Amino acid sequence: MPRFLTALPVYNEVAHVSRVLDEVLRYTPHVLVVDDGSTDGTSQVLSTRVADRGDIRVVRHPTNLGYGAALATAFQETLAGAGTAGGWDGLVTIDCDGQHQPQLIPDFIAAASTGSCDAPDIVSGSRYLQRFAGDSQPPEARRRINAAITTEINDRLGLHLTDAFCGFKAYTREALASLHIQEMGYAMPLEVWVQVAAAGLRVVELPVPLVYLDLARSFGGALDDAGTRLAYYRTVLDRAELAVAAGGASLTR
Repeated sequence: MPRFLTALPVYNEVAHVSRVLDEVLRYTPHVLVVDDGSTDGTSQVLSTRVADRGDIRVVRHPTNLGYGAALATAFQETLAGAGTAGGWDGLVTIDCDGQHQPQLIPDFIAAASTGSCDAPDIVSGSRYLQRFAGDSQPPEARRRINAAITTEINDRLGLHLTDAFCGFKAYTREALASLHIQEMGYAMPLEVWVQVAAAGLRVVELPVPLVYLDLARSFGGALDDAGTRLAYYRTVLDRAELAVAAGGASLTR
């Protein structure tokens, strides 16, 4: 059986973390939490859990470094093979805010480990590939920006995505070794797509329900303005393409 680590990037999720972990552990025993400098009591909850039950492993950033930084740590931990003598075959990432469905973790692992010659390198959740009963109505600005950036990524990179930002993913070990994350914030997935295209990695999307629990989530300072955020995402794409070009890789178009 393939051995996939499941990682949860966590920042100030004291209201959700215990419940989400209980649910995740129903579907996989291999769980890493990257606590990105939480200050709301999340760190204490995690420390107590490790001491009392030992059913998760926690890596903590001393300060908040950003969503991309938390995932970069998860990538590094997976490639280091910590926790299993033979190393991990891949990584599942799932957010800890209650918006993802842990029961789908085995589906992501299965899709990423078919063993066929055309098996995907990355299985990416899509909230827009299929409608599910009970789907949320996304905030209009967030849906509009997602659609605009997803279309732009497809046009620039020759990909065929329907959801550029979903954090529910499965990566093979080989895919992780091809990615070199520098973008520390919420825009980190955009850098990933540029590097995916440059490396010629195969991507398959898996439909997941569309659930929004925090309609007023802050992206941080000026990025809460939709226009500013859209411009910033385009800057990240430009920067990632330049970095790939400087590294000698040719983008797939």
